[in-house]
This record gives sequence, structure tokens and C-alpha cells, in this order.
Amino acid sequence: MSVLNQLFNRGLLGARCKTCLTLAISRIKLLQNRRDVQLKQMRKEIAQFLQTGQEAIARIRVEHVIREQNIWAAYEILEMFCELVLARIPILDSQRECPSELQEAIASIIFSAPRCSDLPDLLQIRNLFTAKYGKEFVSAVSELRPDASVNRTIIEKLSVSTPSTEVRLKLLKEIAQEYDLAWDSSQTEVEFNKKHEDLLDGSKRINGGAVLSEEAASLNKPHNPSLPKEAAARNNSMLNSNLIEAVCSSSSGGSSSVDSPKEKTVPSSDALDRARAAMASAERATAAARAAAQLVNVKFGSLKLEEGKS
Repeated sequence: MSVLNQLFNRGLLGARCKTCLTLAISRIKLLQNRRDVQLKQMRKEIAQFLQTGQEAIARIRVEHVIREQNIWAAYEILEMFCELVLARIPILDSQRECPSELQEAIASIIFSAPRCSDLPDLLQIRNLFTAKYGKEFVSAVSELRPDASVNRTIIEKLSVSTPSTEVRLKLLKEIAQEYDLAWDSSQTEVEFNKKHEDLLDGSKRINGGAVLSEEAASLNKPHNPSLPKEAAARNNSMLNSNLIEAVCSSSSGGSSSVDSPKEKTVPSSDALDRARAAMASAERATAAARAAAQLVNVKFGSLKLEEGKS
């Protein structure tokens, strides 16, 4: 009974695979014809951009053309592989393992199935090969292991990496030559060869090369704690003068107005006396606070001694 099931499933697998391959070949031909028209239109638009001096747009559009050309080339190889497997369906039915002469074709179809969204038939073919050869075989192909035997051209054409500068410049020159344009490619070559600065790392230069990091480092340098005595005295005198001016301004109640920014108000003798009295009262308050703190410490220590004796 198991032998009959194997024979029945084997014939059913071959029939389904044949149907899916036929549909995939027809769909590839239809898409290739449609892509030919799109490529001609895109190349014509790039030629118009080059003619009107809009090279920035042409440099972007040329990447789309390269992508479509790569897909076109990959589909051409896939169509050939599908026809090869379709012609060898009886061999696939008669052998349990993948034939060596069909390994590249089958591995390329399995690898391309999830990367060709407009060819859903390839996914069905991939599922059929998974059922026949096992998940390990499909995993080896998907991960591009050394024994996967995937076609190198298909791997290159279906990759999503950015095309190189040489390829983009070459295609732009071909389009300009195709439409007989007197296009000067020097500006585009300079733009392609320009090394863009990495703004996420390193210092930024502004105003003739001034480096912000150096300025920040100089501003963030720690001050020397051991200042000279003359500088300390100068700072103390400035603090005292600022305190006196603040007291004077508060005593005046904001009634006095400054006529010009260059003029300075001279404090009167009464204001100076008030400032000195305020400073003396502040010193007395500080001394009283220190005495209260010492008294609290003494009382707290005596309480601890009494508790220890008890």
C-alpha cells in the first residue's frame, strides 16, 4: 500500500510541478515585455533630465533603471532554468535525490522565489521541491551555503545593494550617447566621487575652520583651586562691591532710573552705612547659629552619657 501511495504522490508531484513551471514561464515572458516598455520610457526621461540640466534627478533615476535591468536579466536566466526543469520532469519523478545536472536550476528557482514577488508560481514550485527534497535542502539554498549551487549571476542581479559609482556613470553615458546628447559628465563624476562628511562623528568646523570641540574643551577646563592671593583679594573686593550695590538698589526701592548704560550711580554715605550694618548683622547671625549648633551637640552628648550610665 505504501508503494502505491509513493507512486501516486510521485506522479501527482510531477504534474503539479509541470503546471506551475508552465505558468511561471508564461508570466515571465509577459513581465519581460512589460519591463522592456518601462525601461525605454525611463531611459527617455533620464535623457530629458540630462538635456535640461537636471542632473541631480537623473542620478537618482538611473538607480531605478539599473534595478529594473538587473531584474530583467535575472528573469531571463530563470526562464531558461524553468524550461530546463520542465523538460526534465520525468527524471525528477524517477529519482528521490536532486539530480546533479539540475541542482543549479532547482537551487536558483528556490532562491529566487521569495525575492520575485510578481512571480507567485515560483513559491508554489519552491513548496513542491521542499516536500520532495526536504527542508534542509531548501534551507541550504536560502542561506547560500557552499554546496547550494545557486547561480552567481542571479545572486548578483537580485541583490538589494546600491549600484557602484562606475555602473551608474557608465549607464548615464550610454543614455546620453543613445539620444545624441552633448552632455558633460564632469559635474556628475565630481558628485559621485565626493566623500560626504560623517556628521555623527568628529568635530564640526565653522567660521573659517574653528573647531567647536576645542572651544568646548577650553571652556570646560577645571579652574585651578589654588589661586594667587592677589586674585583672591580682587575677587573678594568685587563681591563686596556687588553686595553693596545690591543693597543700595534695594534701599532705593527701584525709584531711581538709569539715564544711559555708561553712567554709574554713586552710593551715598547713608547707603554705605546701611550696607555695613547689614553685613555686621549677617555676621552676628552666623555666629549665633554656630553657637546654637555647638550647644545642641553638647546637650546631645550629655544625654547619651546619661543613658549609658543608666
